Amino acid sequence: MQKIDDYLKIKNAAAFLGVSASTLRNWEKQKKLKAYRNPVNRYRLYLRKDLEDLLCQISTSISTFKNEDQD
Repeated sequence: MQKIDDYLKIKNAAAFLGVSASTLRNWEKQKKLKAYRNPVNRYRLYLRKDLEDLLCQISTSISTFKNEDQD
């Protein structure tokens, strides 16, 4: 069971990833990132683990790109 501390609001999630809140909304529309909704106020919430996984994927992609560029 997830705790509320496991989630970030859109502003905090955007800062965590280094992107804008609009980018997160676009990624949600494109199904690149899942947004959960607070059952009381319907604010977007992002699971911290999902954000960490996304950062890891981005980091891996950048490393792969750099390695291919050096060949």
